[in-house]
Amino acid sequence: MMSERPLRLLIIGAHPDDADYAAGGTAALYRDHGHVVHMVSLTNGDAGHHERTGPDLARRRLAEANAAAAVIGATYEIFPIHDGELLPTLENRAAVIRLIRRFEPDLILTHRPNDYHPDHRYTSQLVQDAAYMVTVPAVAPGVKHLAKNPVIAYLPDTFVRPYPFTPSVAVDVGAVLDKIVHMLCCHQSQFFEWLPYNVGILHEVPQDASDRRLWLEQQVRDRLRQQADRFRHVLSACYGPDRGRRVEYAEAFEGCEYGSPLDAVAARRLFPFVPDAGAFLAQREHEPA
Repeated sequence: MMSERPLRLLIIGAHPDDADYAAGGTAALYRDHGHVVHMVSLTNGDAGHHERTGPDLARRRLAEANAAAAVIGATYEIFPIHDGELLPTLENRAAVIRLIRRFEPDLILTHRPNDYHPDHRYTSQLVQDAAYMVTVPAVAPGVKHLAKNPVIAYLPDTFVRPYPFTPSVAVDVGAVLDKIVHMLCCHQSQFFEWLPYNVGILHEVPQDASDRRLWLEQQVRDRLRQQADRFRHVLSACYGPDRGRRVEYAEAFEGCEYGSPLDAVAARRLFPFVPDAGAFLAQREHEPA
């Protein structure tokens, strides 16, 4: 069911491909239902390659990000901060506050604060530090403050310390799998060059473009299938037991307590393409303490 006005989804990642990698399916579903999506990288990605670095790589990654956003009719923004050098400074906090105020999101998705990459950790910290402050007029003046704190949720990961990712809502992304793959194929410098090199499988990347797409598609299918299995209990609550068992590819998100609450009511509003996005949260709300 369409809301009175289009919902506004802001995905804030650390690098140009983080947003679409972790939440590309949900972004595509937002766009398919007429909502607005803006993806952001807080660094310019200029260190993410084994052969090309600096301004040349930053320009390439900006072009790749814009091409990926165009696949679903979203927009992409990249901050002019060097890859690997993001810090939770007051200056960067003010920039994130202004970003959030300008876009006026209903929902923000970002990294969790415990992560292997310092840029991911500091992106999470900056978003959390901006929460509430976006409503304070005297902080980061020049862009009008928000009347209400947006809902913030974390992107999925597999880290277990200090606690594992704890999903609040899960999304069946099988209907938009081709769009996810298409978006990630746009990031050629990452998925066909740097990341395979970094994990020692560059020799496995096919040379033919169509074969490369199939190669990447299989990786995407494997990852999202594993997530569906991992979050099956949440899918069963959100989609009902029958469909929940049959979901093959999924994304999931964990509410951050620093934004407005991601409760059952908010989940149903923010994920209108999920039959009962608030069901799992409602179950948790009624569990004995």
